[in-house]
Amino acid sequence: MKVVGFAGFSGSGKTTLVEQLIPELRLRGLRVSVVKHAHHSFDVDHPGKDTYRHREAGAFEVVAASDKRLMLVREFEQPATLSVHHLLAELYQGVDWVLVEGFKESDLLKVEVWRAPEPGQMARPLRYPDDDFVVAVATDAPQQLPPTQLPILDLNAPAQVVDWLIQYEHRFEYDWELHGGLLPCAPQ
Repeated sequence: MKVVGFAGFSGSGKTTLVEQLIPELRLRGLRVSVVKHAHHSFDVDHPGKDTYRHREAGAFEVVAASDKRLMLVREFEQPATLSVHHLLAELYQGVDWVLVEGFKESDLLKVEVWRAPEPGQMARPLRYPDDDFVVAVATDAPQQLPPTQLPILDLNAPAQVVDWLIQYEHRFEYDWELHGGLLPCAPQ
């Protein structure tokens, strides 16, 4: 499994880029998973559905599956901080690529997503000068970046980003010895 992160400020285009990379990778016959960091409470279940009712009744985990989809919802009794490695441990290990959106402080190799500011807006600071895990920058304004030896990728050309990822895929192989073997977090 290869794992690459995409980090940048809100509004930089991370979600759009990841959304565009998925079909590009799939066109090449590759299976893709996504890990997304959420800063807020979210729900994938809906009131009135059986799974929602089971969760509301106090189930720690609810798994629902059909011949097309599997869903796992886990409720923590206390707030839990999960690392990206905990979430990767939850995934099916037979995928070819995992695209990680967010987790900008993680120790995963990542592509910084940076968009030029709109007129009248202040430019957001760049991560790559201070983050050794940034291995490329995807941007719509390369001329506005300070000089760097990092590869500069076209934010608006997902096929080219995939070409670059595949060219250097050996760099993104997930090290299960280093990070694997972590049991999914079940807070006490």
